[in-house]
Amino acid sequence: MQDPASSINPDEVAKFEAMAAEWWDPNGKFKPLHLMNPCRLDYIISQIAAEFGRDATSPRPFAGLRLLDIGCGGGLLSEPMARLGAEVVGADAAPRNIPVAQVHAEAQGLVIDYRVTTAEAMAAAGEQFDVVLNMEVVEHVADPQAFLTTCQSLLKKGGLMICSTLNRNPKSYVMAIFGAERVMRWLPVGTHDWAKFITPDELYTFIRNAGLDPVDRKGMVFNPVSWRWRLSDRDLSVNYVTASVKR
Repeated sequence: MQDPASSINPDEVAKFEAMAAEWWDPNGKFKPLHLMNPCRLDYIISQIAAEFGRDATSPRPFAGLRLLDIGCGGGLLSEPMARLGAEVVGADAAPRNIPVAQVHAEAQGLVIDYRVTTAEAMAAAGEQFDVVLNMEVVEHVADPQAFLTTCQSLLKKGGLMICSTLNRNPKSYVMAIFGAERVMRWLPVGTHDWAKFITPDELYTFIRNAGLDPVDRKGMVFNPVSWRWRLSDRDLSVNYVTASVKR
């Protein structure tokens, strides 16, 4: 039975469990995330470095920071954060994802604390982090406001949350659902529910209501000619990412 206090949507967890074995296949069902990952990492690294006064070009610049990768999947973000020196906890509600992540991290010689758990369970246990990565998760939970409020409670004072999701408009439907699922067949049909996409203004409202201060947002834009993603100050029409701080 689902914990009534949890924002987990069991149907959404089941979707990603079904694809768990393909997390590290760059040409598999998670190809979009592999393509997007350098762009996501550019943003994450720059925001953490700026907020905590770290030199991102130095060896292990995030040493001493405790970081939570919520909805970590196979560890596509947890691993680079560990390489940069952070103490990483990777959490996912889909049990089949965690063994995949653990085996891959061990093969890379990385120590990452992977757990099958939820944000709510960690908050109840009193866990605290300097950074929470909340990437492509909020559009899959049952209650975005409750989930983001829980993520806020996991942050130390002065902590940073980075949250990315998908905008809700006709363009995002064409690109993220019709294009990615039905034309390119990058993802199984039904992976995303357009009605659960969140506009940037809606997300900022959720973040503020959760008790965090939004400090930045940028679009992540795919170029179909170069097959590369880039950050944009203006184009938040499909994928976008935000940074917010617990004052």
